[in-house]
Amino acid sequence: MFDASSSSQLPNAPGVGYKPQHFADILESPAPVEWLEIHAENYMGLGGRPLAQLRHLAEQFPISVHGVGLSIGSEGALDGDHLARLKTLCDWLNPASFSEHLAWSSHENAFLNDLLPLPYTQETLNRVADHIDQVQEVLGRKMLLENPSSYLAFAESTMSETDFLRAITQRTGCGLLLDVNNVFVSATNLKLDARAYIDDFPLAQVGEIHLGGHDEEADDHGAPLLIDSHGAEIADPVWALLDYTLERSGPKPLLIEWDTDVPDWPVLADEAKRGARALAPSLALAS
Repeated sequence: MFDASSSSQLPNAPGVGYKPQHFADILESPAPVEWLEIHAENYMGLGGRPLAQLRHLAEQFPISVHGVGLSIGSEGALDGDHLARLKTLCDWLNPASFSEHLAWSSHENAFLNDLLPLPYTQETLNRVADHIDQVQEVLGRKMLLENPSSYLAFAESTMSETDFLRAITQRTGCGLLLDVNNVFVSATNLKLDARAYIDDFPLAQVGEIHLGGHDEEADDHGAPLLIDSHGAEIADPVWALLDYTLERSGPKPLLIEWDTDVPDWPVLADEAKRGARALAPSLALAS
């Protein structure tokens, strides 16, 4: 079994999701960003400018590889070809961290452009744990599992999301990626207490914390419906929930995600600066 406590070698500092249009800016003026995240599926080719730039960045920054296509929660077997390409990437890049989503995005030969939630049952737990064991065995490294953003609850669930994630870490030795925006989105949509969720989350197993923007819409009854879009500045209530989390977890690697309508570098750097300010109290207490 893998040791979840050492599932990330990232610094307890702000990082950002890397976008190629920011390549020159990052090299010229990275502060306060100390690490970068890439989406694995963008770097599974055999060459070209993307891999050349990534190799250059990896000489100066710890890199976190975040997968979005393994479909850890799918009912069928994992895609062996996809997993092999992922192994090739991780073997040469040797990232400081690897993570995937608690979700499914494929069925048989169909691939869906979304990360879909799962019912929290013993059957699901067995399947997800088996898939994580396979991933960690093939890659030869620990992985982090990210909590999803939810828009509905499954009537057949027999355990809470936090209990499900806790059981997964205990069975597989994987770590967790805590997406605070996902917590806020899910709590709003499902009318739950976000702080109570954090209180019950296995924070000792967290190797990264993520923050991102969301869009606010309304459901058929006029109630707020939040969409995890990664296409806007991080909302003030999410920053407040981060403060609450860091008071309980201590400092963690903190990623700013912005994947759609990507702004110019100064805007993203300002979000990272706010992240550095949020981390400062917990870093001071830990020193």
